[in-house]
Amino acid sequence: MPEDIKKETIDNETAENKAEEIEIEGADEESTQAAEEANDTDVKEAESEDDASADAEAKADEKKGLFKKKKKDKKDEQIEELNDRLKRQMAEFENFRKRSEKEKSQMFDMGAKTIVEKILPVIDNFERGLAAVPDDKKDDPFITGMDKVYKQMLTELDAVGVKPIECVGQEFDPDFHNAVMQVENDELESGTVAQELQKGYMYKDSVVRHSMVSVVQ
Repeated sequence: MPEDIKKETIDNETAENKAEEIEIEGADEESTQAAEEANDTDVKEAESEDDASADAEAKADEKKGLFKKKKKDKKDEQIEELNDRLKRQMAEFENFRKRSEKEKSQMFDMGAKTIVEKILPVIDNFERGLAAVPDDKKDDPFITGMDKVYKQMLTELDAVGVKPIECVGQEFDPDFHNAVMQVENDELESGTVAQELQKGYMYKDSVVRHSMVSVVQ
C-alpha cells in the first residue's frame, strides 16, 4: 500500500475516533445537564411543596389564633361587664351607706335638739332662782347644792355641744339674736347688743334658741 494512502487511512480513523469522542463527551454533558436540571426541578418542587405546606400550617394556626382570640375577647368582655357592674353596685352601696349615716346623724341631732329645747327652761329657772337668793343666804347648804346641780347640768350640756351665745357688746345679728326693744347708750355704737334679756343657746352649728336682747338705737 502506498504511504500516502496508508497515512490518509490512519488520519481518517483518527478523525472518526475524535468525532466519536466529541459526540460521547457532548452526550455526557447533555446527560449531566439534563440530570442537573431534573435535580433542580425536583428541589424547586420540593421547596414549593414545603412552602405550600408551611403556608397552610401558618393559615391554620392563624385561624386557630383568631378563633381563640375571639373566644378570649368574648370572655374578657363578660369579665369586664361583671367588674363594671360590681363597681357600680359597690359605688351605689357606698352612697347609700353615706346617705344613711347622714340621715341617721341628722335624726339624732334633731332628737338631741328637741331634748335640749326642753331642758333650757329648767336652766333658766335655776338661774332665776339662784339670782334671787339674798347675799346672806348664799352660803346655805341647800343653795350651795342647787348651784352645784346647775353647774353640773351646764357642764354636761357643754360636753354634748350645747353652748351659750355670746351677745352683749356684739353687733346685732338676726341669725343669733332676737331684738325685743331698743335702748339709748352713749358708750355703745348703734346696732350693738346692749343687754341680754334671755340667754340663747346653740347645739353644735345650729341655733337652739335665739338670744333675747335689747339693741342700741
